[in-house]
Amino acid sequence: MENEVLEFDIGLGSGADDEDDDDADAVDIDIDDDLPSTHPLHLTTSQNSAPTSTSAPRIYLPEGDLSDLEPYEGMEFESEEAAKAFYNSYARRVGFSTRVSSSRRSRRDGAIIQRQFVCAKEGFRNLNEKRTKDREIKRPRVITRVGCKASLSVKMQDSGKWVVSSFVKEHNHELVPPDQVHCLRSHRQISGPAKTLIDTLQAAGMGPRRIMSALIKEYGGISKVGFTEVDCRNYMRNNRQRSMEGDIQLLLDYLRQMHSENPDFFYALQEDDGQFTGNVLWADPRARANYSYFGDTVTFDTTYRSNRYRLPFAPFTGVNHHGQPVLFGCAFILNETEASFVWLFQTWLTAMSGHHPLSITTDHDAVIRLAIMQVFPETRHRFCKWHIFKKCQEKLSHVLLKHPTFEAEFHKCVNLTELIEEFESCWLSLVDRYELRDHEWLQTIYSDRRQWVPVYLRDAFFAEMSITQRSDSMNSYFDGYVNASTNLNHFFKLYEKAIESRNEKEVKADYDTMNTNPVLRTPSPMEKQASGLYTRKLFVRFQEELVGTLTFMASKAEDDGESITYQVSKFGEDHKAYHVKFNVLEMKATCSCQMFEFSGLLCRHVLTVFRVTNVLTLPSRYILKRWTRNAKSNVILEERPTDIYTGYLESHTVRYNTLRHEAFKFVEEGSKSLDTYNVAMGVLQEATTRVALAKKNEGRASNVDGRNNGDSARSGIRANYSSGDHLGISDQPLSEEDMDKKIQELRDELEYTNRKCEVYRANLLSVLKDIEDHKLQLSIKVQSLKISMKDSI
Repeated sequence: MENEVLEFDIGLGSGADDEDDDDADAVDIDIDDDLPSTHPLHLTTSQNSAPTSTSAPRIYLPEGDLSDLEPYEGMEFESEEAAKAFYNSYARRVGFSTRVSSSRRSRRDGAIIQRQFVCAKEGFRNLNEKRTKDREIKRPRVITRVGCKASLSVKMQDSGKWVVSSFVKEHNHELVPPDQVHCLRSHRQISGPAKTLIDTLQAAGMGPRRIMSALIKEYGGISKVGFTEVDCRNYMRNNRQRSMEGDIQLLLDYLRQMHSENPDFFYALQEDDGQFTGNVLWADPRARANYSYFGDTVTFDTTYRSNRYRLPFAPFTGVNHHGQPVLFGCAFILNETEASFVWLFQTWLTAMSGHHPLSITTDHDAVIRLAIMQVFPETRHRFCKWHIFKKCQEKLSHVLLKHPTFEAEFHKCVNLTELIEEFESCWLSLVDRYELRDHEWLQTIYSDRRQWVPVYLRDAFFAEMSITQRSDSMNSYFDGYVNASTNLNHFFKLYEKAIESRNEKEVKADYDTMNTNPVLRTPSPMEKQASGLYTRKLFVRFQEELVGTLTFMASKAEDDGESITYQVSKFGEDHKAYHVKFNVLEMKATCSCQMFEFSGLLCRHVLTVFRVTNVLTLPSRYILKRWTRNAKSNVILEERPTDIYTGYLESHTVRYNTLRHEAFKFVEEGSKSLDTYNVAMGVLQEATTRVALAKKNEGRASNVDGRNNGDSARSGIRANYSSGDHLGISDQPLSEEDMDKKIQELRDELEYTNRKCEVYRANLLSVLKDIEDHKLQLSIKVQSLKISMKDSI
């Protein structure tokens, strides 16, 4: 075995936090100083007691000529640290790890006068320790102690030097070969040059895995690096925590200042037994107001690594009425544990006045899912599909290199399948074709498919214009402003810049919506109605669907008496049909594509059915306020038509469709036989006469007997007039002709009053709308003025 220089470095290892901590046991014993120096050392701890065995233990001895490195009784050292470093260096050459087992202190002054260094596999673990008795062990540590007796004891002499008093060479376990000795705990040390390189690469935003790859390349192999990725990760974490102490204070000072300036600025710190854990949440007043308007769907993004400490910066975002990302709050998370996320979600919900979102999108993370299940049990949880696609490039890189077409087929399977059965069949075919059925990561995402594959999510609202699009709010709000090299010192300047830029874009979109008119592409009253309700971007998206109906046809497929089901398909593509169920009386339509449920805009399939059934305007139930230009207004303008003509169109459409629906059923029944046909024709002729009479008189009732309503009305009028009521008419009974005249006059007066009320209501809503528009324009001017003032400064 080759010689190497002994570096008597103090400390036996890096202290990896993630490994077995059995090596940390050391016992101090106080003894009298006047004991003879030849007094035998018989110190044992509970870990040192070995179970009895009937068979003789197997002995393992170091191989090779190690006489120049082997300790011996009487060997002297200048200090305890030198003795410890020598024994550890010997252990590295031989192939085992060391630790400090016990020590003896002087009762006179408390100084250590005797030390025992042992093999790390000395003793046995006590599984009945008090510290583990009352708590459940979630991840039991592996057993590393096997009762090895190898050890070195040193005692301090009167001269101040330390001498070896006992040395046990034999081990009862196999020793580690040279190419694996760097994995032993006491030999894993990060040298000064390695620390410098780690610090430099960490500041550049590199993670532990990439840094270890660079170190292995630099030193020429993992065994020459001298430590593992776990040690590198722990060093980076400790370095991060030390470096953050001052900068975290800057963060807290900033939040306190913002709260003092505006009490509606919300922030909270997570504490554990009175100690700050490093987790912070905040939401400014604008973010809280935005949530009240657009908080139906939320994105929580932990993929940012915003600063050189790689501290997870996690924004809560959504989508505003222009389809732009909007901020609902931010968090810094020091430890991404389930408890941390539970605290974060609960605290954020408090800041948002306790209103749960309909849906939430996060990264694919099991810990986040557990926290969401606790805090948002009724909220639909979705994993970000695009992050899974990105992960696919990493997890299946070998497949992509070998089969360049795989990625396109994978995307097609996920995005373009429209039925659950179609997706399942496509997925199984894909994994079989590329022999990936047993791939662990693919199995994991397949088991979670209901939370990220679009075909399973169409019945939930996510405010996206298409199922295959990428949500703009996911991982984009702070893009271009915050990156891996941003430190906390500069973070808030960039954070405020990003918010200012987003606000400016919203103001610009408001201005375009209020001050420019879109180009209408059809004579449809529905298009004109939508142009005055939706924001510009949303109207353009709706317009695409409306114009798209011109290439679609709808045919009646089924009628259950309450609803009619239509088969809707593009001209020449009958094989690819959608099914629209339409209830005429309720003006309610649902489509198999579920676009309205997913995005809040009607699809071209429903609009095609509206076109063929003469529905000329959008029913109010299909105008979501969150997509309108009045989304931030407290005045509800879209629940009822604001225009008399629009009201007329809607009521006329309902009457027309109801009559046609009943007529179709009447025709089907009447044509079944000659007898039913004759009866039906007779009824139609009689109905035609009655309708013509009703149209001529317009005021008279036309019930089945032609006189029921009129007779009852006349009876009431006669009763009032014969009793000499307040109208001042004589007690003489009126003739039937006079009575009909009086009924008609009262009906005309009632209709006139109703028309006036409708006009007054329309005028009032128009005034309220003008007020809201004026407020919005003033807000735009104020924002523009602020921006111009900042630019001039």
